[in-house]
Amino acid sequence: MASRRARVSNTVVPPTSPYAAAALALLEDLQRRFLEAVGPSEFAAHQWLRDGGRHGGGRRYACEETARFNRASLNVSCVHYDDEPQRKLASATALSTILHPSHPRAPSLHLHASFTELREGKGTWRLMADLNPSHEDAAEKERFEASLKRVAPESFARARAQGDRYFFIPAAGRHRGVTHFYLEDFTSGDFDADLALAERFVSAVIATWVELLNAPRADPTAEERDQQLAYHTLYLFQVLTLDRGTTSGLLVHDQNDLGVMGSLPSWVDRAQLASWEPKMVKPQDALLRELVAALPEVQPARVSDEVRVALAKIVRAHYRAHPEAMELQAGR
Repeated sequence: MASRRARVSNTVVPPTSPYAAAALALLEDLQRRFLEAVGPSEFAAHQWLRDGGRHGGGRRYACEETARFNRASLNVSCVHYDDEPQRKLASATALSTILHPSHPRAPSLHLHASFTELREGKGTWRLMADLNPSHEDAAEKERFEASLKRVAPESFARARAQGDRYFFIPAAGRHRGVTHFYLEDFTSGDFDADLALAERFVSAVIATWVELLNAPRADPTAEERDQQLAYHTLYLFQVLTLDRGTTSGLLVHDQNDLGVMGSLPSWVDRAQLASWEPKMVKPQDALLRELVAALPEVQPARVSDEVRVALAKIVRAHYRAHPEAMELQAGR
């Protein structure tokens, strides 16, 4: 099969921790399996280096405005500080993916699995998955939830409650997505067992969502595309004003802004985005004004790579100027 994947050099220094190395090997394999499941010919490879590769880095496969995807990004990264023992964080290894299908009735997916290791030796997992349709389908929601319950029955109720808190959008009075799973700081004390759970969890989400993606659908109507645009606007709003993971990633460094902003859809409604400003508290109202101003003054507004970088800089500058505003981010 022909592929547009670019050749990339591999100058990333690997982690010395056997736990981080095992997590990285698993997440890279899951990334490869996900890529093959959705069709690698639409994706191009991009590599980024943390401090020139000395502290690791990552690789993502991304595409936008293809036959099947509005925008999609499959990211794996491993950052470590083996040469800086004074740091509390020893390593952070993550698979983070977001896929927005082109068809309005195919649901978007956010999937995240990460292993964080502190210098004191404690290592924990974060497992997240949420289904994000612009057109809700009760059967698809039930099918997605059932797959999560099967793979993590003991954790499902707690993870769903935490996800419901995290993905609620006060200004819009609704959630982003229809079903949420967010398991934070998880460890059973058995690394191998937790690694196996992460593999089962990610594999189940991939298999279920790919089936939903590939379901036959009639050609979309103009009304369906308008509803998709409205939902994509809500998605961007949540990511840029509420999402702790996105904000934290931008504040730590600026070496992977396009990767961190890979979750943003390709097109949004600028006027709809601006309409939420009166419902926001200070200083978040000012943040939203700046975000809107960075978008092209057209309808719909194109979220190009240049715009994504500009949005990243705005979010970073806002929270550096207003660190107290982190308390207004999504609850956990």
